[in-house]
Amino acid sequence: MARAEVPGRPPGEVLVMGAGTIGCFVGGSLAAAGVPVTFVGRPRVLQGLAEHGLALTDLEGGTHRLPAASLRLSEQVPVGAMPSLVLLCVKSGATASAAAELAFALPAGTLVVSLQNGISNCASASRVGPTLQVLPGMVPYNVAEIGPGAFHRGTAGRLAAQDDAALRPWLPVFARAGVPLDLYPDLLPVQWGKLLLNLNNPVNALSGLPLRDELLQRGYRRCFAALIDEALGVLGSAGIAPAQVAAVPAQRLSAVLRLPDWLFRIVAARMLRIDAKARSSMADDLALGRRTEIDALSGEVVRLAQDQDLEAPRNARMFALLEEWPAQPRRWTARQLQDALGLS
Repeated sequence: MARAEVPGRPPGEVLVMGAGTIGCFVGGSLAAAGVPVTFVGRPRVLQGLAEHGLALTDLEGGTHRLPAASLRLSEQVPVGAMPSLVLLCVKSGATASAAAELAFALPAGTLVVSLQNGISNCASASRVGPTLQVLPGMVPYNVAEIGPGAFHRGTAGRLAAQDDAALRPWLPVFARAGVPLDLYPDLLPVQWGKLLLNLNNPVNALSGLPLRDELLQRGYRRCFAALIDEALGVLGSAGIAPAQVAAVPAQRLSAVLRLPDWLFRIVAARMLRIDAKARSSMADDLALGRRTEIDALSGEVVRLAQDQDLEAPRNARMFALLEEWPAQPRRWTARQLQDALGLS
């Protein structure tokens, strides 16, 4: 694993493909540190940035504000763009179309880092955009949109990506921007370690609660733990050992989640270092009527199980609940969700 040690000058310009919560926070942090950044995103987000500028806050009390006039905003990849680094931050369902647009508009060999949930986005982008140099990445923290042009990081962690010589010059730049990046020779265990944590996203989304409030209810945690246990069984069969991404190793996490509330507050104090603004991006998707990324989370577990001639019924059920939600929107109590997953 390589780590940034000293600040440095940006090796070039950055293009954020997908100016959502992660794209705006990471890209905005780089822009605040003096990196030229172009944000490509949906009209709704871009309008908020154009009217209000970009405001970034975090749970440690950090604040950055970039005036609207300083932001470079576009609904498509600008003609003639030649970024040295692209941060691919679109939702998983938009990976193919985003990669096709990047491959059409940018020079061959352009470096792209996928800062997306799930396991398969990098491979999907590479298939659609074979002229791009696409590397997998991982975002450990939660970012919430708390207002037009305002984004808040509610949890801690360090970005991660696959090690590559082309990415190493960027390490001091990310460190100086306050979004440090670690490089790994094999990112797959890290990606699976993060995916296990992300299995709480559908639980949180269906609960309708802020992240910390949901985690403080044992019933919801039991649902999260059941999804993790099922995924760990599938990973074990596939010979994949997930990396430790959270304060608690993945193999112990489900046991900690099942503790009584009073004991969980003590044992999981570091895990609960989440402020009141934090919520899952999947909850935001449901609130906005968008399709969620459940296919990149529970869907990945189900597909890996099928590859091993196994089943993952609880992750399959959670997949179905999220897919059905737009037709029958509702807030699920912890008891209702436990029953839906077959937990006694």
